[in-house]
Amino acid sequence: MDILLLGLQEVGTFNVLMAIVIGALVGVTIGSIPGLEPAGVIAILLPLSFSMEPLAGVSLLLGVYGGAWYGGAIPAILMNTPGTPVAVLTTYDGYPMAQRGEGKRALSIAYTSSFVGGIISVSSLILLAPTLSQVARLFGSAEFAMLAALGMIFVVLAHRKHVVEAAMMLGVGIFLGTIGIDRSFSTQVYTFDQSWLLNGIPLVPAVIGLFAMSQAFVLLDQKGNDSHVTKLEGEGMFSGALTLLKHKVTVIRSAALGVVMGLLPGVGEFGSQFFSYTLAQKFSKTPEKFGDGAPEGLIASETSNNAVTASVLIPLLAFGIPADALMAMLLAVFMVHNYVPGPALFAERPEFISGLYISLFLMNIVVFVYLSVATKWIVNLTRIRGRFIGAFILVLGFIGSYSQNYQLSDALIALGFAIFGYVLRRNDIPAVPIILGLVLGPLFLTRFRQAMGVADGDISIFVTRPISLTLLTLIILSICVYLWSTFRKKS
Repeated sequence: MDILLLGLQEVGTFNVLMAIVIGALVGVTIGSIPGLEPAGVIAILLPLSFSMEPLAGVSLLLGVYGGAWYGGAIPAILMNTPGTPVAVLTTYDGYPMAQRGEGKRALSIAYTSSFVGGIISVSSLILLAPTLSQVARLFGSAEFAMLAALGMIFVVLAHRKHVVEAAMMLGVGIFLGTIGIDRSFSTQVYTFDQSWLLNGIPLVPAVIGLFAMSQAFVLLDQKGNDSHVTKLEGEGMFSGALTLLKHKVTVIRSAALGVVMGLLPGVGEFGSQFFSYTLAQKFSKTPEKFGDGAPEGLIASETSNNAVTASVLIPLLAFGIPADALMAMLLAVFMVHNYVPGPALFAERPEFISGLYISLFLMNIVVFVYLSVATKWIVNLTRIRGRFIGAFILVLGFIGSYSQNYQLSDALIALGFAIFGYVLRRNDIPAVPIILGLVLGPLFLTRFRQAMGVADGDISIFVTRPISLTLLTLIILSICVYLWSTFRKKS
């Protein structure tokens, strides 16, 4: 109870409450505008979060992240255009409902499903993160090296149709992570005597370039016609709760899948949506209606993707291992404020952890209430021209990358990553593995060296320790399962 009160005191400050509200509203706005991805805007806000209090900065970014998944349902249902990449399956049943004059009901189902999924996700974070953080106390260098390797393998294998490309991009990220001064030997690595490379490739300009500015180039390359908005019709905005009660098994199953998928690096919302939607159709009494306006399909899609939003924090808080690009950004916020994720954080900063839980609950409440009463105005955001948004993001990207250290080299690095990211987008090559390679690569190399040093160069240390052996076995099994499934498809 004392920790809860400390958490309430942390959240009760004006700065944190404003960060929650602003983050949630910005997230909904981003999700409501087709073509504007949340990762890019979060990257732009990253330098701003460094100057804020730790809980306020994290709450701001998580508010944008969670709010965007809610708002992405609006254009998906009304325009058949996903507001966020993970809202693709929402279009399958949401848009047909809107075409039948049930737009309000479809949005109500989407909002309520997202809210339930979000609350269950936060509850799982409260239950699982402290427990797993105690498990992390048993980890040594060998275990952390294998955990980082497992995370990188999962990220690659999660891109099922682009595994080779994802592996290449992961390699690029790992290589970029080696640039700078090698602190083990105090030597320069791939700096070419350039002083601005001594500290390595900075994460913030890289993220801003890859996700924000590259998306700006894509928007600038498109025609700037106004989007058509379907009129809101049908029942009231609060009818979704009754529909969820009729399909409560689908809700619980989809939320559970979302929580589990959030624990797996690189899988996240896409994997949870696919499995949830597939299982909902399989166990439905009317599977033929899926894709033609089935409420169960909409429930499965929206519940599962929002059930990931808090559970994806569990690997970061418990082990210090980011599961996706956003978690890598959050890790940067933690490190700037000297908050090292892991068991020590739960013991030394219980008020911060408790405040984080409460802020996530409040974020879901703020977004749900806001959408329930303001959707009729929010839908007008879909009319904003893509080229205007692109130009605006490009300017903010340059400002954000420069303002972190006030160095022109950071802005130029962001521009270089933006051009590279634009090429990747045009060729449908995933960019997320680059960021995770940039973060997890150095972690793996450092821990691997430490483990080999402790074992006097005996590589068997990775198979003689039970946890390390278990993680290594998971790595081998994951690769074998992928190779076997690929072989079966070809044969």
